[in-house]
Amino acid sequence: MIIIEVAGGLGNQLQQYALYRKFVRMGKEARLDISWFQDEANKSGGVTHRKLELSYFDRLVYEVCTTEEKEELIGRTGVIGKLQRKIFPSTVHWFHENKIYHPEILTFENMYLSGYFACEKYYADILYDLREKIQFPKSANPLNAQMAEEIMACNSVSVHVRRGDYLNPENAAMFGNICTDAYYRKAIDIIKENVPDAHFYLFSDDISYVKKNFEGPEYTIVDINHGQDAFYDMWLMSQCKHNICANSTFSFWGARLNGYEEKMMIRPTIHKNSQVFVKEEMKELWSGWQFVSPDGVAF
Repeated sequence: MIIIEVAGGLGNQLQQYALYRKFVRMGKEARLDISWFQDEANKSGGVTHRKLELSYFDRLVYEVCTTEEKEELIGRTGVIGKLQRKIFPSTVHWFHENKIYHPEILTFENMYLSGYFACEKYYADILYDLREKIQFPKSANPLNAQMAEEIMACNSVSVHVRRGDYLNPENAAMFGNICTDAYYRKAIDIIKENVPDAHFYLFSDDISYVKKNFEGPEYTIVDINHGQDAFYDMWLMSQCKHNICANSTFSFWGARLNGYEEKMMIRPTIHKNSQVFVKEEMKELWSGWQFVSPDGVAF
């Protein structure tokens, strides 16, 4: 049995779900472990910043592992489990992601997988299946339907500008200064060179910033969804014909769920500052994407 730990925000949860679907499509017995969300709530007195947002989607069916199934692979929780893993490491079947792509995981038969699995090559061949399975419920806010209608009627391009938590000192060193002004200028120029009458729809957690930095009739700032409804921004991104992403799995999925056959997808060359961009490698692992560096160089 393959068990995949579900953790993190919506984009990461979708990646873990996508890998789960990959194993299912391969005919392997697979489960999701969603206990991380309960564990986080217990640690913080019943409140966790992250929610199991997979539960928000219509028709998203998956099997959840039992405690016994999890313990068969990685042992018990607590001190006893830690002691078991230390004394009898051969009894532990626990894989931790530590690089961009691990092709060997697709050969596993009995393993507990921990990681975010952002690399598109894991599930690029089943994206059609994922688009069918990942269905957003109808929004109660009529502005979403109106915006979607407008988006689908033009040469629309989503632009995701993520700031918020990326500006915090603990995150800035890892995620900051990647999607720079130079990055967005170049990405927008690439679109304009290839898409006539392109119109750009801005999605951000810092609306005041985008209002100051993206002025002109070719820009529309989308400020509809907040709180739990924020995931509808991903849906609106997926309705656009083309996508300019931040170094954020949230906007990666806006592009992946976009079914327009002639779409252009642009992402930064790196996701974290610790990453080294190797053009040939990334072109293979993210087939169909275009890359722009923080200093505005296209690849």
